[in-house]
Amino acid sequence: MSASDIARVIEQEAALVFERFNEATAFEIGSRLRERALAENLPIVIEIRFWDRLLFYAALPGSTASNTDWVRRKMNTVKMFHKSTYRMVLEQNSPDRLFKSYYGLDPADYVLAGGAFPIHVTGTGVVGAIAVSGLPQRQDHAVVVAAIAEHLKLDGAALALAAED
Repeated sequence: MSASDIARVIEQEAALVFERFNEATAFEIGSRLRERALAENLPIVIEIRFWDRLLFYAALPGSTASNTDWVRRKMNTVKMFHKSTYRMVLEQNSPDRLFKSYYGLDPADYVLAGGAFPIHVTGTGVVGAIAVSGLPQRQDHAVVVAAIAEHLKLDGAALALAAED
């Protein structure tokens, strides 16, 4: 977890912006994530939502109800800060995954754990999030970033975080 990772995640957030996002977009990205998870035996929960409603949900073999709750807490974090949760993890540098008390955020509803990424629409702002839970947080983040990059026809490898040492 380094300053270079923070800079790269900020680059990802700046690059992964949608011209428009609707139910069909959510279904396409969600289906792509689900297909990858099935092909790679990833035990994840996938959720895509606008702030006012759920657009896509899938629970893959091996995932648990706990993953669904982690997704909910990650979504709340993106909604509050309009940043990816992995960026929040890196910036907050909190080993217990909790926000500092001065934020006033209940740990039952907010968590510092990578895997949720803002749905940013040009000219509108952040309208929702795409989240995955079930893998180590850096990998959760990478899975979501790769799916968004593929949808936007961007070079996912060029946007990816550097390999861990």
